[in-house]
Amino acid sequence: MFGIKDDSVFTDFEEYELQKPVPRKEVDADGRTIYMSQELKVPKQVSSPILCDFGSAIHGDQYHSVFIQPQIYRAPEVILGVPWTFSADIWNVGCMIWDIYEGGSLFRGQDPEFERYRSQAHLAEMINLLGPPPPSLLTQGELKDKFFSSEGDFLNPDLLTGLVPLEQRETTLDGEAERESFLRFMRKMLQWEPGKRSSAKELDEDEWIHSHM
Repeated sequence: MFGIKDDSVFTDFEEYELQKPVPRKEVDADGRTIYMSQELKVPKQVSSPILCDFGSAIHGDQYHSVFIQPQIYRAPEVILGVPWTFSADIWNVGCMIWDIYEGGSLFRGQDPEFERYRSQAHLAEMINLLGPPPPSLLTQGELKDKFFSSEGDFLNPDLLTGLVPLEQRETTLDGEAERESFLRFMRKMLQWEPGKRSSAKELDEDEWIHSHM
């Protein structure tokens, strides 16, 4: 979320609410009221990003196994049922940065047979990008048997379209040096094995980050 320096956004909102109150209704015996949403105008100026909404925050220095993250940003260890920690967020950040710079999602997870998101389709897209997952990761996954045979073969080969690495997917950046720097940065995050992903501190020191500060 970004902070707003343009106070007129809020004064205009207040004035409009006084003139045309939005519909509302009480929804329970305690008198709790819900309101129809009202759009804010686009601010003329925003401030620095603000970290917010810690409703699902947990301690990262422990390993966890519950499902987390929006579907298309979900890390492979989460899908496979491998205990996860901080590094799951690094995968998440990598996917989001790609989406911002490339203007489209790196993963969609849409299964053509069921016409909706399914984890098997998401894993297939990861394999199409990175190649098959290493056995060292699969052996830790409580859910691996849903997706892979005992030999490590993917159980839904029809979803595989062949390896298309990041180099073949990047289409928007100008200049070979800029492009290579960006791709190196992305590879530090988009790794099958959580332990091979860079830490947040290491990413903060990356040359591509510093070239845009």
